[in-house]
Amino acid sequence: MLHLMIKAAISGVLIALASTLAKRFPGLGALIASLPLVSVLGMIWLWNERPDVANMAAHMNATFWYVLPSLPMFVLMPVLLRHGLGFWPTLAAGCGVTLGLYVAMTWIGPRFGLAL
Repeated sequence: MLHLMIKAAISGVLIALASTLAKRFPGLGALIASLPLVSVLGMIWLWNERPDVANMAAHMNATFWYVLPSLPMFVLMPVLLRHGLGFWPTLAAGCGVTLGLYVAMTWIGPRFGLAL
């Protein structure tokens, strides 16, 4: 249980750091948010709990393919905000598009030999 609390605290601090910096320095906050910190931390936690090369390689490969469907959200959302749509509807639209693309990736990916 302590291990879980430490993992959550470290992860939470990184998210808080990115959002706090973004208030004053949007570019720096975006840079920190765009770093694959969650992925790297997840790999560290996974490796510490299960140091299995094949499992880690499969995890990293699937992570790469799941990043791709999330990228359009970062194009769509600024466009919607600049066209006057409020933050919450914009966030919902971005999440909805991303969810749809995740579903498409999990459906289409294996048909092309991707092990997700």
